Amino acid sequence: MCKNIAKPFLKWAGGKSQLINTFDELLPQELKNGAIDTYIEPFVGGGAILFHILQNYNIKIAYINDINKELINCYRCLKANVVEVINHLKLLEKDYLESEDRSKYFYKVRNRYNEIHLNGHLDYEKCADFIFLNKTCFNGLYRVNKEGKFNVPHGKYKNPLICDENNLLLCSKILQKVEITFGSYEQVLEKANEKTFIYFDPPYRPLIENASFTNYDKSGFNDEDQIKLAKNYKLLNEKKCVLMLSNSDPKNTNKEDNFFDNLYNGFYIERVYAKRMINCQASKRGNVTEIVVMNYKRRIEIDE
Repeated sequence: MCKNIAKPFLKWAGGKSQLINTFDELLPQELKNGAIDTYIEPFVGGGAILFHILQNYNIKIAYINDINKELINCYRCLKANVVEVINHLKLLEKDYLESEDRSKYFYKVRNRYNEIHLNGHLDYEKCADFIFLNKTCFNGLYRVNKEGKFNVPHGKYKNPLICDENNLLLCSKILQKVEITFGSYEQVLEKANEKTFIYFDPPYRPLIENASFTNYDKSGFNDEDQIKLAKNYKLLNEKKCVLMLSNSDPKNTNKEDNFFDNLYNGFYIERVYAKRMINCQASKRGNVTEIVVMNYKRRIEIDE
C-alpha cells in the first residue's frame, strides 16, 4: 500500500479492509458526484470505511462514534497529539521485542491497561497500551468479560509491527476533520440531514448460538437492539439521508432465517462475500455472505 494512504491503525474483528473495493462499488452516487458533504459512522470500530471515504471523496466534516470508550480514547488521542502516542508506543515496542519473556511482558501491559480507568480526559498511555495489545494479542481481537476487562490472550507473533509511525501520522491528519464522540449511536444521528451519508456497522448478529467471542463492550447488542436500529434507519430514510448498513447474513447457517430480510423489507439488500471465522474449527472457516442494506439503488442498476 502507498505510504501516503492511511489505513486502519487497528486490527478489528469484522473489519472492512478486505471489502473496500466491494463497498466502494456500493457507495451512493451522491457521494461520488459531490452532492454529499457530511459523513457519519455511528459504530466506527476499526474505521476502514471512514479512512477510505475521507481520502477518496469530498467530505467537509465527519462524525464518528462508538460505545467502546477505550477505542474512542484512541481516536481522540491520535487526533489531539499523535506524537505523544508514537513516543509511548515506541517504548512498548522496544521493550517487548527485546524482552526475554514476551508473554510475561504482554500480560504485564494487559494488567496495567485494565487498571487504568478513563475519566473523560485523554489518556495517551492507555491509548498506546490499547494499540500494543491489539498488535500482539491473539488474532487482534478486542474482547471483554462481564466486568469490562480486556481478556484476549497473547498472540505470540514473531515480529509484529507495533508502532507504524508513518501510518499513525497519516491517520492523525485525516482525523482533524472528524468529530469524535463516545456513547450511544443515537446521539450522533442528530447531525444528519439530506446531504449526509451514514454507514452503520453495528455489532453483528451471531450466526451460531453462544458466538459472543467478540463482545466489544460489556453491554452487548441483541436482537432488540437490532430492531431498534432498523427503526432509526427508517426514520433517517424519511429525513432523506443516504444510508448503508452491513450485518451478518443469517442464511449462512439457516436458510429459513429471514430476520434481516424482514427487518429491512422495502430497502435494497445485497449479499457480499467476506472471509470470516464463524466456527471454532479452522477447516470450517472461509467465505460467508454478509448483508448490505441501502436506501438507494446501485448506479449500475440505474444505468441498466
